[in-house]
Amino acid sequence: MAPIQVVIAGGGLGGLTAALALRHRGLQVTVLEAAAELGEVGAGIQTAPNASRILIGLGMRRQLEAIKTEPMDQVRRRWENGKVVALTSLGEYCKEKFNAPYWHYHRADLHSAIHVKCLDPEGPGPIVEFVTDAQVVDVDRTNPSRPVAVTSNGGRYEADVVIGADGIRSTVRDVIGLPDTLVFSGEMAFRALVPGDRIVKDPATRWLVDRYQSTIWYGPDRHLVHYMIRDGECLNIVALVPCTDEVRDGGPRLVGPEELMAAFPGWDDRALAMMAKADENVLCQALYYRRPDPRWVEGRVALLGDACHAMLPYQAQGASQAMEDAAVLAEELGRVTVAGIDEALARYVSRRARHARMVQDASLQNKTFYHLPDGPEQQLRDATLASFSGESDISYDWLWRGTPLDDSDDEKFHYAFVR
Repeated sequence: MAPIQVVIAGGGLGGLTAALALRHRGLQVTVLEAAAELGEVGAGIQTAPNASRILIGLGMRRQLEAIKTEPMDQVRRRWENGKVVALTSLGEYCKEKFNAPYWHYHRADLHSAIHVKCLDPEGPGPIVEFVTDAQVVDVDRTNPSRPVAVTSNGGRYEADVVIGADGIRSTVRDVIGLPDTLVFSGEMAFRALVPGDRIVKDPATRWLVDRYQSTIWYGPDRHLVHYMIRDGECLNIVALVPCTDEVRDGGPRLVGPEELMAAFPGWDDRALAMMAKADENVLCQALYYRRPDPRWVEGRVALLGDACHAMLPYQAQGASQAMEDAAVLAEELGRVTVAGIDEALARYVSRRARHARMVQDASLQNKTFYHLPDGPEQQLRDATLASFSGESDISYDWLWRGTPLDDSDDEKFHYAFVR
């Protein structure tokens, strides 16, 4: 019997993880990527244990260990003086409690590692086919059981299932008639990579490489996140502030470190010192999210990742939730024949939509929680953080265990992290 054929629109981290997970189940996968070359932007990314567990279950432990940087702690600081409000163990603690690590990467390194696995001739299942310069602009559903992804250059890719993993402004979502749920958050993000040698040379910032940590600074109406990647080669900075009309109306743009620093007046000198070392290519973009909506499937076309549950970055879970989508989708499609696809897609949504909605809601709650003005509410927040297990209505224990998988190997196999 011929394997189920799947076309995935979008070659980002969610699309590639889905491709690899489906390959492991024996499905034939084609990934259509709009860009001329497959790749990712230069920025940092975190995989909490819920995502690391999935990637390791797909045979990627060795590849991940080669590119990861492991933070030992999560540190929370006050904006004006850098005072440590809370310190929570990551490192060995995550591996002991969740049987999976909390790791940082350069986004391009993680993307490349998954891509290579998709093409590995020694891997299980059919090798994934990749087509670049193939922007999906329509899905022809004349034959409901064999949807066709149509690209801007006239290409037609027929399959048993089409997956829209094409991002927050998903074309696949639009063409299958799902509602517009995009919401402007009112905020924007600065994203920068600072060369590690600049950090080491300055006594004001050298402490950042003494012990790798994931750090969040809290301040009124804004916050700052930073962590080292590539084993100290770069410092990744994400800074979130109220959005300007210029950025909202004009779209993403590149700015210099001066503009980044100007958005944080009066902040601790150590925070400003690391910002000052950025190059003249700090990305600044408005932040949007999708209002939760459980409609992820129309016929044999389904959505994955930001296309169905784009969320704000206040839980660092956007890519991780897409990876959970991929694992569950592969489980459901991998256990049926073509005749069972409709039921498998329905189960995929049933298992994932509520879970993803809870993470979306938590991320939105943290938008307020992180940015409280100084005063009684902020003091109560800081006291809560000093002995916290999570910031919002969901706990890290729930979040980092992820959507339960039916595969006992993924759920119970001990990855031998505990020494």
